[in-house]
Amino acid sequence: MQLAPQHAPMQATIDAARRLEDMGVDAVFGWDHFFPLSGDPEGVHFEATTQLAAWAVATERVQIGPLVFCNSYRNPDLLADVARTIDHISGGRFVFGIGSGWFERDYIDYGYDFGTVGTRLDALAEALPRIRARWDQLNPPPLGRMPILIGGKGERKTLPLVARHGDIWHSFVGPDELPQKLDVLRGHCEAIGRDVAEIEISNGASVRDGIGGVGFERLDALHAAGTRLLTIPLSGDDGPDGYALDRVPAFLEWRDRKNG
Repeated sequence: MQLAPQHAPMQATIDAARRLEDMGVDAVFGWDHFFPLSGDPEGVHFEATTQLAAWAVATERVQIGPLVFCNSYRNPDLLADVARTIDHISGGRFVFGIGSGWFERDYIDYGYDFGTVGTRLDALAEALPRIRARWDQLNPPPLGRMPILIGGKGERKTLPLVARHGDIWHSFVGPDELPQKLDVLRGHCEAIGRDVAEIEISNGASVRDGIGGVGFERLDALHAAGTRLLTIPLSGDDGPDGYALDRVPAFLEWRDRKNG
């Protein structure tokens, strides 16, 4: 599940993460923004790294991570240390999600250079080796091999980064487009001698998927194309009581059917 840290008090986000774990979800992701992306643009919102640490304390089994950290917002070596620290707080359950950034308001209001899609992707390419090198230098290091999840779908810059650094590739590519993107990713992997099967394919579900226990056709098609990590979005204003956790059981049943 992806718990958007918007339109809900901090304790409500922590309680939701704990309840999702009790319900049987596999991972709880946040996001890395400074303002809501939907609903009231001036609504309640919280910072990603400290919130993820709170979720790590409140849970025991689920994987925890951002979907995704914005590379632009922190020095790469600092971000590596933040991730290592949350990994220790969680007991080794941290998934290091990262992308190049896109939400212009975050950049403008917090004083970052927005640049262009190309310059942001170039910065991500420079940051990833620094992050991995810093993990090797930290004392103590991460508890295990922290999975690197890279978000995005660009064929010329993003997918080569996934091939070189990613353990998980996350996108919102539809089932019709996904096979072609996977062919491109496979080509980038072959160029560096890597097996594309080492990379888990991840995709984000729509709020329209699975409503009322129906509407799983798109998820079925994504699964058939090779997707094995599906994230379901929840926002703090989904219902009168905040996060609409009543949506979750239908997705868990779908997951269990696919797992046999």
